[in-house]
Amino acid sequence: MKIDRRLLFLSLLLMAGALVRLLPHPWGFTPIGAMALLGGAKSGDRPLLAFGLPLGALLLSDLLMGAAFHDAMPVVYASFAICVVIGLAVGRRRSSPAAVATGAAGSATLFFLTTNFWVWTATGTYPPTGWGLAACYAAGLPFYATHLAGDLLYATALFGVYAALERREPALEGGIGRR
Repeated sequence: MKIDRRLLFLSLLLMAGALVRLLPHPWGFTPIGAMALLGGAKSGDRPLLAFGLPLGALLLSDLLMGAAFHDAMPVVYASFAICVVIGLAVGRRRSSPAAVATGAAGSATLFFLTTNFWVWTATGTYPPTGWGLAACYAAGLPFYATHLAGDLLYATALFGVYAALERREPALEGGIGRR
């Protein structure tokens, strides 16, 4: 049985990212958003892998951290699934640095908007008013800043490592299922 080296390498990169999440870090400064982008960008014509690899890595790291199966889980995972879709668009642009940076910023912003909206609607922490929503988003801004910084840094690192190995190993070029 022949092993698809691109699939193996992408899987290893995503699992390494999941393990990095287990190290001490500022809140939200993790490679998860970048992993969703990379998964979408490099397994684009294999949607099961595009979604399964990064979301599986997220679930694995959640389980290892004891953070799985919480009330916000559907919103968090749906947000990251949409980040995979953003990664699909990044991959169609040949993963240019501008596309990766835009995708990382978009992913972090999407996550901030959706998860804070969920906090406002589901937790009762903030009043169900426009001011309550504004207060919820304002309270989330410090976390958004670290999440954005993490997505930008880790997207640069993950896409950079993949690009360097594509140049060294032509069999990796383009991603899984692309010739």
